[in-house]
Amino acid sequence: MLCGMEEIAGSCLTTAFVLSQREAAVRHLLRGPEHLKDRYLPALASGELFSTVGLSQLTTSRQHLGPALRVSRLPSGGYQLDGEIPWVTGADQAAAIVAGATLSDATQLLVVIPADRLNGMIEPPLSLAALVGSRTSLIRCNRVIVESDCVLAGPTENVLGKSGGGGLDTSCLAIGLASAAIRFIRQEAELRPDLMTSAECFESTLHNVRDRLHALARSIVDPNLNLALRLDCTKLVLRATQAALMIAKGVGFVAPHPVQRWARQAMFFLVWSCPRPVAEGVLADLAAW
Repeated sequence: MLCGMEEIAGSCLTTAFVLSQREAAVRHLLRGPEHLKDRYLPALASGELFSTVGLSQLTTSRQHLGPALRVSRLPSGGYQLDGEIPWVTGADQAAAIVAGATLSDATQLLVVIPADRLNGMIEPPLSLAALVGSRTSLIRCNRVIVESDCVLAGPTENVLGKSGGGGLDTSCLAIGLASAAIRFIRQEAELRPDLMTSAECFESTLHNVRDRLHALARSIVDPNLNLALRLDCTKLVLRATQAALMIAKGVGFVAPHPVQRWARQAMFFLVWSCPRPVAEGVLADLAAW
């Protein structure tokens, strides 16, 4: 699956990103109770339904402002959601959204929100710098009621686990985008031999992070190794796309040349599921002289 997602990301990062959010929803459903698997997975497998996730408020978005999405228990045994889900890809196309919310005691809950509970609450897609086709939106939840049988996990501390969001698929998509830029650099190097050393250096780094990704996929999850890989993939995709833009010169800065799009898309990895250790590592790299 990682090999396939890398190929897709190298052709169209927007498509790969949308698929990654659908896959994240499927993974959480697979860990949930049987009745939710029966309700959603067959239609997701057939392509009849699309589902997505709204989890960034538990991991990276607005962490300094307190819980963005709050949940309270109801006497009926269900739950009420209030607040905002800042980033939901394909929100207006989804039949259900897997979302995370925080209770008053700071424990967290993972729920499936049927789309019909969100009528009038999904805002128009955000005007992003890149990946506009992902139709990523903000959802303003106002007294959204979900029954107890919509609970996937929790209430518990760190309902997403200690490593939070941004798993191997995030690194995989960065590798895919970097590979597109590095292929362009190699093609230019075939015509301009002075670029060959740079092309070979980028290719060597690409092979290294890809090998590490596949090794982690075959092993028990190690949050530290996962974060280290994510940091290196983020640095690679930023450097490779900027190098491709420099090599393309002015023509690459004009739409629809792909290198200007790759450079804008690479910035997305600075904000998408970018936990503090990765952000600090990138900042240290950017500040180094």
